[in-house]
Amino acid sequence: MNKGFWFAVIMVMPLFYDNGQAAALKMQKINDNDWPAEREAMVRTLGVYGIKDERVLSAMSKVRRHMFIPEVLRNRYDAYGDHPCPIGHGQTISQPYIVAYMTEKINAQPGEKVLEIGTGSGYQAAVLAECGAEVYSIELIPELAQHARTALANEEYKKVHVLTGDGYKGWPEHSPFDAIIVTCAPEDMPRALVDQLKEGGRMILPLGAGFQRLVILRKKGGKIIQEDDLPVRFVPMVKP
Repeated sequence: MNKGFWFAVIMVMPLFYDNGQAAALKMQKINDNDWPAEREAMVRTLGVYGIKDERVLSAMSKVRRHMFIPEVLRNRYDAYGDHPCPIGHGQTISQPYIVAYMTEKINAQPGEKVLEIGTGSGYQAAVLAECGAEVYSIELIPELAQHARTALANEEYKKVHVLTGDGYKGWPEHSPFDAIIVTCAPEDMPRALVDQLKEGGRMILPLGAGFQRLVILRKKGGKIIQEDDLPVRFVPMVKP
């Protein structure tokens, strides 16, 4: 056999091997960045903790929580743990259980219009959008509002609208809302938010200064029915 032929085979085979190895490494990197195992483990934990709504569990399984944490603060061990994570500017992304719990309680339906106060990372808004809601979200801190816009756009959540502004004022141009969710704690009930709630609508928020408790409100016949719920600890709702 021609010696040149053997030389060609020996030289070409490593090239095919290297290309295959590079493709495998690239695929491994993509899978690592998606972190599906960590997300599935998080959802299983939510089920153990009592979250029953399949729509909420499905939404939590689809939203890539780690992509809403700034890259410099992101790691796979913290991103899906059941605890808050820092997102900068003294703020946090809420623990998965609280996100799921509040989403389940607010019971956002497909096509409903939901106001969120305290966009933060954008994660809660993404979960609501996965449940089919049109989300209007307000964030006071400009840098966080822009971070959320970027993360939501990168993850292709087109039904979330982010406004940089004062959450105490709500978003009257788009009111009334079917539901309102507040992810930071005012000391007293913000009247403007109650006014922007649709008849038959519901609102959930942490309320209080030192001791905080989740409060659920429903508007019926022009009156507000208030129900106290879990004790919680959220960052305070601040004014400009």
